[in-house]
Amino acid sequence: MPGSRFFDSCLVLTLAALTSCTASGRGDNVLPNPVVDAPLVQAGMKQEAVIAGGCFWGIQAVFQHVRGVKSATSGYAGGSADKAQYELVSNGDTGHAESVKIVYDPSQITYGRLLHVFFSVAHDPTQLNRQGPDVGSQYRSAIFYGSDEQKQIAEAYIAQLAKAKIFPRPIVTQVVPLRAFYPAEAYHQDYAALHPNDPYIAYNDAPKVAKLRQQFPDLYIAK
Repeated sequence: MPGSRFFDSCLVLTLAALTSCTASGRGDNVLPNPVVDAPLVQAGMKQEAVIAGGCFWGIQAVFQHVRGVKSATSGYAGGSADKAQYELVSNGDTGHAESVKIVYDPSQITYGRLLHVFFSVAHDPTQLNRQGPDVGSQYRSAIFYGSDEQKQIAEAYIAQLAKAKIFPRPIVTQVVPLRAFYPAEAYHQDYAALHPNDPYIAYNDAPKVAKLRQQFPDLYIAK
C-alpha cells in the first residue's frame, strides 16, 4: 500500500537513517563545477537525464526543486519491461535500479550542472549497492546516459572529482547506457511532497532538499 513500501528496507529506520543519506561522506566540502559540460542552448528545447542513487523518493524530491527542471519522475532503469514492478524490483534481483527521469530546459540548466547537484546533495556516490539504510543493487548509484555527450560529461566529472579527492572513498557510480526507463507506480510519484511527515522522508529526504537550498541558492526553487 502507498505508505508502507511493503516493509521494504526503504522504510527500515535505523541509526543510519538518522545520520543523512546524502553525500555526507565528504564532510561539508563544496564540490566544484564540472570542467566538461554541455553549453546552454536557446529556449524552446527540452532534454532528459536518468539517474539513480538510492530510494527514488529523495532523488525526485531534490530535482523537483531545481530551477530549469520541468519534471522529475520516479521509475526503474537497468532491467526489462516485464519486471519493472515494485514488488519485483524490491527483491533486488531484476537488474533494475530505482531511478528518476529528469526532463529539463537546457537553456536554463546544463547536464553537468544536474550532475553537480546529484553528486553534491542527492546521494552518496561512494556507497556500493546501498544508500544509507537501503541495501541492495536496486539502490545503486548510476548514471544512465542517453547520448555520447552525456557519457563524456558524466565520466569526465567522476574523473574530476576522483582526482580532486573530494570523497574519502572511491566513487562507485556506474555510467551505463540507458536502454529504457519505466515509470514507477502512481503511489510512488511525488511521495516526498505528499507525505512530508513520513519518518523516512523527514530523516532521509528532507535534509537533501535543505542542502540543495543551502548549497545551490541560485538553483533552488520553492514548491
